[in-house]
Amino acid sequence: MPEEKIKVFIVDDHPLIIEGLLSVLGRRAEMEVAGYAVTGNECMSFFNDHTADVVLLDIVLPDISGIELCRTLLKRKPALKILALSMFNEKNHVSKMLEQGARGYVTKNSGIEEIYMAINHVHKGHIFISKEAGDNLYRQTTMPDRDLPTLTRREKEILTHLADGLTASQIAGKLFVSKLTIDSHRRNLMSKLKAKNVAVLIKIALQNELI
Repeated sequence: MPEEKIKVFIVDDHPLIIEGLLSVLGRRAEMEVAGYAVTGNECMSFFNDHTADVVLLDIVLPDISGIELCRTLLKRKPALKILALSMFNEKNHVSKMLEQGARGYVTKNSGIEEIYMAINHVHKGHIFISKEAGDNLYRQTTMPDRDLPTLTRREKEILTHLADGLTASQIAGKLFVSKLTIDSHRRNLMSKLKAKNVAVLIKIALQNELI
């Protein structure tokens, strides 16, 4: 039985971008375009009655910022994997999207193979940041050494598994502990590193070479 295709929904107000994505994604056997929208309102209307696996989301839209739309979409559809696709690669844009729950960030300068890879990665639960956006993100100031919390060996182990995209249940199975134990470690890590979600937790860990 063939695997289900990754359903991708596109949100962008540039017709050429939409046409290009419709064309290149249509060539991939493992992907299909579930639809597209040129405004935030059109996007929300689509998800009233339909669903998708991955949302390719531009940051600048005519009626709402992509950052705000990301937050609103995930409140309504928490299972969605949102991948930002933007002209901007500045660290504040990348950070804000990750803070709102986006699973990845690619720029419109990214090659199509990198976009394919990003869609597959975020669909599997991984975090994906394109090289161009990542170079800017990780260039930002890290925590002073005196402010870095001390992590236990087990916390570093769990952090590494989270960065690999594993769920709490999967990590629990690997480490032969309960899911509740993993959830507790994850909460402690987020508190120690002052992260509001797992994507930000991983970003901070990478910036400070904790994993």
